[in-house]
Amino acid sequence: MRLVIIGGGILGTAHALAAVRRGHEVVQLERETEARGATVRNFGLVWVSGRSAAELELTLRSRQLWEEIGGKVPAVGFRPAGSITLVRTPAELAVAEQAAAGPTADTRGFELLDPDQVRAINPALRGKFLAGLHCSTDAAVESRQALPALRAYLAATGRYTFHAATEARSVLDTATGATVLDDQGRRFEADLALVCPGAAHSGLTRELVEDLPVRRVRLQMMQTAPLDEPLTTAIADGDSFRYYPGFAGDEVDTLNREQSQSATAAEHKMQLLCVQRLHGGLTIGDTHEYDEPFAFDVDEAPYEHLTAVTEELLGRKLPQVVRRWAGVYSQSVDPTAIVTRAAAGAHIWVITGPGGRGMTLGPALGEHTADLLNL
Repeated sequence: MRLVIIGGGILGTAHALAAVRRGHEVVQLERETEARGATVRNFGLVWVSGRSAAELELTLRSRQLWEEIGGKVPAVGFRPAGSITLVRTPAELAVAEQAAAGPTADTRGFELLDPDQVRAINPALRGKFLAGLHCSTDAAVESRQALPALRAYLAATGRYTFHAATEARSVLDTATGATVLDDQGRRFEADLALVCPGAAHSGLTRELVEDLPVRRVRLQMMQTAPLDEPLTTAIADGDSFRYYPGFAGDEVDTLNREQSQSATAAEHKMQLLCVQRLHGGLTIGDTHEYDEPFAFDVDEAPYEHLTAVTEELLGRKLPQVVRRWAGVYSQSVDPTAIVTRAAAGAHIWVITGPGGRGMTLGPALGEHTADLLNL
């Protein structure tokens, strides 16, 4: 079978990977010279810890697939480093205790650690905290180098072609398949067309599926110069409990009711996530903004908050911040939906809306789509 995949982000590339692995031929189109959206503006975290019970099986499958990919494509930078969520108040500690004793704790690899145990695993954490919730199944990849590495791997099969700086102008359903027309006047005939537009909900996406049940979410992040020591796990703060469904329960309700976030964190709906890149720098975020139109610039107050929290947990000054950026991702409006798949014809599907989980779930979502479409 021949597929045309429109969109060069992690979701489109994961679908290409799933199709090629099953023996199909894939042509992938990306409107930029290189994907520039949420895929390369994220942490690169394969985040098992906060996923809901309903999506845990799929998340663990994706984690397994990432490890397999890392073995075949070392340049994606897969590393099973785990994470530690650091708690600083009794209310946060109650959430961590509940998670460590919960029914999925063993599956996720949860263990509640005292400060000395935290530092034994991650010696860079010399700051102030009461405890740490360790998740041994969390992992990371290098978001800025994963896609080129995956494309090189796919191209070596002889069944994959990537067209950069190529915008799909139309996708037409035919009696036997789909025809894609690009902005250079080329036609691509396919048995199946998959449109993975990321957060580009207008234009071609709207023409194909007018009422797609998704929204866009904006976030801010930053990158430091190299830290002069290893941060052996990813880290999060207790505010992250508020935003991940895997921690939902009475303890989180109490946390939200009795412990307010700081004014800046509440205004920007913030949590701290931090992961060390292979070059040594720290990627730190993030914020959540849901109401459009989004600003075109970034706000300094969230960066000051993130810096202060990270320095408190590390017990030291951060290296110089060398990059700041904003990103936008696509989120399904149905909170129970892991991704939105919409048929735009007998041979055309639009797939988007993983809601900040694209890097975590990409390989499993590609595999799941292939199963659903009998590829």
